[in-house]
Amino acid sequence: ARRGAARDDKMASTAAGKQRIPKVAKVKNKAPAEVQITAEQLLREAKERELELLPPPPQQKITDVEELNDYKLRKRKTFEDNIRKNRTVISNWIKYAQWEESLKEIQRARSIYERALDVDYRNVTLWLKYAEMEMKNRQVNHARNIWDRAITTLPRVNQFWYKYTYMEEMLGNVAGSRQVFERWMEWQPEEQAWHSYINFELRYKEVDRARTIYERYILFTLLVIVHPDVKNWIKYARFEEKHCYFAHARKVYERAVEFFGEDHMDEHLYVAFAKFEENQKEFERVRVIYRYALDRIPKQDAQNLFKNYTIFEKKFGDRRGIEDIIVSKRRFQYEEEVKANPHNYDAWFDYLRLVESDADAETVREVYERAIANVPPIQEKRHWKRYIYLWINYALYEELEAKASKRTRQVYQACIELIPHKKFTFAKIWLLYAQFEIRQKNLPLARRALGTSIGKCPKNKLFKGYIELELQLREFDRCRKLYEKFLEFAPENCTSWIKFAELETILGDIDRARAIYELAIGQPRLDMPEVLWKSYIDFEIEQEEYEKTRNLYRRLLQRTQHVKVWISFAQFELSAGREESLSRCRQIYEEANKAMRNCEEKEERVMLLESWKNFEEEFGTDTTKERIEKLMPEKIKKRRKLQAEDGSDAGWEEYYDYIFPEDTANQPNLKLLAMAKLWKKQQQESEAAEVDPDKDIDESQH
Repeated sequence: ARRGAARDDKMASTAAGKQRIPKVAKVKNKAPAEVQITAEQLLREAKERELELLPPPPQQKITDVEELNDYKLRKRKTFEDNIRKNRTVISNWIKYAQWEESLKEIQRARSIYERALDVDYRNVTLWLKYAEMEMKNRQVNHARNIWDRAITTLPRVNQFWYKYTYMEEMLGNVAGSRQVFERWMEWQPEEQAWHSYINFELRYKEVDRARTIYERYILFTLLVIVHPDVKNWIKYARFEEKHCYFAHARKVYERAVEFFGEDHMDEHLYVAFAKFEENQKEFERVRVIYRYALDRIPKQDAQNLFKNYTIFEKKFGDRRGIEDIIVSKRRFQYEEEVKANPHNYDAWFDYLRLVESDADAETVREVYERAIANVPPIQEKRHWKRYIYLWINYALYEELEAKASKRTRQVYQACIELIPHKKFTFAKIWLLYAQFEIRQKNLPLARRALGTSIGKCPKNKLFKGYIELELQLREFDRCRKLYEKFLEFAPENCTSWIKFAELETILGDIDRARAIYELAIGQPRLDMPEVLWKSYIDFEIEQEEYEKTRNLYRRLLQRTQHVKVWISFAQFELSAGREESLSRCRQIYEEANKAMRNCEEKEERVMLLESWKNFEEEFGTDTTKERIEKLMPEKIKKRRKLQAEDGSDAGWEEYYDYIFPEDTANQPNLKLLAMAKLWKKQQQESEAAEVDPDKDIDESQH
């Protein structure tokens, strides 16, 4: 019982001890250490310790055969253990085989390689090491067997084929090497393999065999490769050229050009072809090749072609040939521009100018037809202004350069039919067409064209051109009818009224001219009425109808009180040449001054008074001169307040104003202002006298 109780007490105390929480050690000093160690430092030290040189293993000296066999056994056991641990690591197999090879145990090394090939026969390095071991130990047949097995198992590994053929060639077995190449070619390898075969045959002067291989390779590229490369054809041709088979080389180039056609043209082929012909002194052939290529290859893909063609022409061509290549280059540039934007009419103009300078008529017509086919998509005149000059230049070219009047007429008629005359028209086209028909001595067609233009789309320029034509032909009745139509169409055109009246004046029908002027000034709306009135007045002055001229001036002054009209009226009276001309002129100035007192534009009134003053200085008396001097205004400077667009204050502005003596007498405020200025002046003089009294005493004594 005592033992049981003791055992129970011990178990209870053990359980209590397990449940007791251990005490945590308290850190007395929580300050950071003086030397801090970072993770980066730890990693760097570990790396440095890895680089420390370990002591080399002790050299083992083998003194007898038993020790050697023991060493071999232990080494083989190590290699076998490594292989057993991981059979797929080929480096272990290779190290094992190389160790056996170093001991001249070729059979064992061969066995290891065979076991490794059973594990991974697709490993290229394994095959190469195996074959190299056999070749190194002069086991030629074994090496051949290994290469045969390698190329049979992995025929797409080119390295096996290269090593195999090289080995046979080094052994002097040319036939065997050729046989290996033939087996390789059956697999249709890449380009370099074919060239290696060709170079092999060329090393042994077998040119015919090399040519046959080239033909087989070209045939292979035609049948198998979708997009064959140009350089293979070029290499074939250069091979023939190198061995002086120039006819064969030319034939190869021609076959290449025919094969690639116009869909897959390459500038490198044509450059090589041209250089071949250049070496053969066939310069005309070279030009034909370059021009053929330049006409068909896009500009962006023919930069090298242009460069070589230019160099060729500079070396062997004349000035004409060099100009041709430059023209061809510019033509390609323009073609690209118009293809990118067919409505770029400036590019068409430059292109046509180039073609006209150096091309036949059919080529020029073709380019013109292509240009005029690009009709502006919007029927607005601003979009047609540049386009219409294509037609004009086309017609002028046909008439002046090609001397084809029939085609010129067709061009003009097609252009007129194309223009939407209901929305807008071009008077220049109608007038050029009429002038062309006149040059062809076909006056009825010219009149019909101009009549049609006036009927479809009347314009001021069309009327003027038609009237000028009839004037040159001295058809004055037709001119009168045209002027009547013109004035019905545009009665506000003052120039037309004036020209019509001048025509009647030239023809001597004064009354008719005067009636035209009267009709003109009676129109309710005119674009330049001042020009019309001046022309009418000049007309009456030329006819020496002074009373009618005065009446015209009075009628004009009823409509406008402009200062220039008054001055012109006064000068007319002065130039009338009669005794009372001075008095009449002075009277006009008096009337004008009275009429312009209420005019808001004071500058015009000043202009009138200055003109009157000049008149009095030349023809007046002292009394009249004194009188006009009293009428001249005083020029004063004033200030006025400015406002910005948003209504805010923008400061002050200075300006000049005129004060007329006649207006001063009627305005007492102005008189008071003058008296104030006089008083201020007197005050300034008195202050100046008080400043220097001694000077006043001396002056009084004197």
